[in-house]
This record gives sequence, C-alpha cells and structure tokens, in this order.
Amino acid sequence: MKVHDAMYIGGEWRAPASPETIAVIDPSTEQVVAHVPAGTAEDVDAAVRAARAALPGWAATPPAERAARLTALRDALAARAEEIAATVTTELGAPPKLAAGVHTALPVTVAGTYAELAATHSFEEKVGNSTVYSEPVGVVAAITPWNYPLHQIVAKAAPALAAGCTLVLKPAEDTPLTAQLFAEAVHDAGVPAGVFNLVTGLGPVAGQALAEHPGVDLVSFTGSTAVGRRIGALAGGAVKRVALELGGKSANVILPGADLGKAVAVGVANVMSNSGQTCSAWTRMLVHTDQYEEAVALAAAAVATYVPGERVGPLVSARQRDRVRGYIEQGVAEGARLVAGGPEAPRETGYFVAPTVFADVTPGMTIAREEIFGPVVSIMRYEDEDDALALANGTEYGLAGAVWGAPEAAVAFARRMETGQVDINGGRFNPLAPFGGWKQSGVGRELGAHGLAEYLQTKSLQF
Repeated sequence: MKVHDAMYIGGEWRAPASPETIAVIDPSTEQVVAHVPAGTAEDVDAAVRAARAALPGWAATPPAERAARLTALRDALAARAEEIAATVTTELGAPPKLAAGVHTALPVTVAGTYAELAATHSFEEKVGNSTVYSEPVGVVAAITPWNYPLHQIVAKAAPALAAGCTLVLKPAEDTPLTAQLFAEAVHDAGVPAGVFNLVTGLGPVAGQALAEHPGVDLVSFTGSTAVGRRIGALAGGAVKRVALELGGKSANVILPGADLGKAVAVGVANVMSNSGQTCSAWTRMLVHTDQYEEAVALAAAAVATYVPGERVGPLVSARQRDRVRGYIEQGVAEGARLVAGGPEAPRETGYFVAPTVFADVTPGMTIAREEIFGPVVSIMRYEDEDDALALANGTEYGLAGAVWGAPEAAVAFARRMETGQVDINGGRFNPLAPFGGWKQSGVGRELGAHGLAEYLQTKSLQF
C-alpha cells in the first residue's frame, strides 16, 4: 500500500508545514497501518492560493476539454480499482465485496456521469432579450467524511471540475489513504496543476482553516449535523455559499398489503450495509400493528445472518464503536425490547458491534430520535397511515426513506414524507438522481445535473 508523507498542492506532492502526523488504523485489527501529514492552516493557505491561481485558466477551459479530463479521471480510477478497494477495506474495514462495489465501482460510474454532463450541459441560454450564463462559483472547499471515502470525494470533486471550479479537498482523518489515491488519479488524468489540491489533517485544524479561508467561495461538506451547523455559521459570516449533506433518521414504512418478508429483509440489509455507517440508512422500520410481531420475528431472523467479520465489518474507530454501544445501552435503559444483538463485543479484536434489532420503540426514545450510525434497527408500531406519516416525519431529519405497498398507495404516501428521496418497493439507487436532505439533513443536492448546479452561479447579459 503506497502512502504519501506529503500534500498534493499545485500539481505536485509537497512537504507539509509541520512534522506532525495522523495514524491510520485498520479497524478490523486495531493496528496502525500508516501515518499521513496533519495539515495546518499554512498548508491550507498554500492549497487555496494554488487553487485561486489555477481558477482563471480552468474556468476558461472549454467544457469539452473539461469533459475529456473527467473521462481520463474515470479511467484512472478504474485502473486503480483493486488498489482502491483494498485500501478501503484496510482503513474503513469494509468487507471486500462491498469495497469493490459501492465503495469503488459506484464512484467510478459517478465520475463518468459528470464527464458526460460536462460535455452535454448547456452553460448558456436565451431568455427573452437576455443571454444567461452558468459560470463556475470559484474555489471550492470539499470536506468529506470517512464512511464512503471515495464516493463522497467524487460526488464533490467531479461536479466542481465539470463546472470549471478549482478545489481543495480535506478528507476525513480516519480514511485519508483513499484520498491520496484519488489525487494520484487526478494527476495521471492530466488535470492542470492547482485545479485539484489535497490537504490531510484534523477537522478542527485543517477543516476549520479551509472553511473560513477568505479565498474559498463555496464550502461543500458531508458529515454530522452539528459540524454542518458550525460550517454554516463560519460561511455565513463571510457570505459564502454552502452545500451541506448531513445526518439522517430515515423511515422504512411498510404499508398493509406489502410483501412483508421482502420489505423486512431489504430493510435490514439496508441498515447493515457499511456496518450501519450510512447517513441515508432506513434505521426506523414502521410496521402496522396487525403485522408487527411477525415483522419483529422476521427482522431478528434476518439480522442473524449478518456475522461480524464476514458479512458485516467493524465500525471505523474505537470512538465510533463506543458511541454506538452507548446508544444500544440507552435503548435498553429506556425500555425498548432487545430482540437481537446488544452492546456486548461480538469479537475479541476489531471495532465490531453486534448487529442489533430493537422492538417496542416509541417516538420519545433516544434511539428513535438521534442518528446512531451503526448496525441498529428500531422497529416502531403504527395504527393507521396518518399515524405512520406522523412517525415518519417526526424527527428533525429528512434525508431518505422507503415505502412498501401497492404502487399507487406507496407513491401517495411517499409524496407526503418530508424527505429528500424515497425508494418505492426497493427501487434501485440512481446516480443521476439528486441526493440531499430536508430540514436538519442539509442544504443543496449532490449527483447528476442538480449536483452540478451547486457549483455554478448565474450571470445575465441584456441586449
């Protein structure tokens, strides 16, 4: 595994300003596997200056040429697919099959969608006696999370590059090695020096310096709602644009008449994927009272097939493991019925948490309100559709959700849900559809044309 002890700034790997480093730990073994630089405000300033210097040239580059660089980037990522997947398995703990699919193949696909959009999107239009231009917003600060390290990088960097923006990436300190591989791919793709820059470091140091830097025009952040609020406050003081993809507490609503077995199995799989470390996971399963106990039994049987260390990986860190175990303990203390799993360690080594199912969860319980970010399903009972809707909408979040039932009834219910996207009867993920939240789940959208729009600003000329 190749590891850089430098920052990628201005088209080259440069020595950091400080000798301080961050340890990268394999969460399956609890062993240190690498060290990367702990970036400082000085490193951030150098990266932002490089991005500002490169901005005029890249913004003026014809969209067709930007599309060609994105196509080359997609190909460079695809060529590194095995290395990327192995790296994600090492620093995140994702099982190899998951690492090769969602963590590697999906972002390669997304990069390709933006290569096509850069070539086909209309960056100007006639409106009456005006010509309206879509122009790059400027220098982007991309601050990405650890749970989907490459996908979240591509979901920000690819549209920014397609729009003609330059950017500085600050990846999560838990998973910086995937970001280094992305920087190598950018270099090999022939993206001009300074257009993309990478600074590794801690959030409160490098992340904050980047968010509040006067040379940054847009901050794109994915992570917790608490940190998103902080970034929004920093950006608001400087009247900067923000794109925030934050937390979730999504509902999986199973209407009467749905295929209960399929709805429960897919719902459990959705939460267990990536060890529950997914902001859009359907962590609250809502079941009609007449089918409730049957659903509980089905969920317990389904979760038993997710063996820690085989089908489900560890959590990313000891801190995250302890946090999730704390939620499980709190669920028991508040009266929820534990039907599978629990807070006890399922393995002696690694940051594993037992896949867990709670029944008899009520709206006031902590596990029904707060984002756990682990392999924990909370099953809630409802009396009728109005009750189900009140439960589904009864949190401060609104990122995702699912509805199972007769198509017409499921769509009608989904239209009343206060959330950014809803899967109907197991609808497949669409990398061209907008992804983002309502309420405390964020501001703005990622993926497809809606994601591209986040990195553009509008100018009109009247004739």
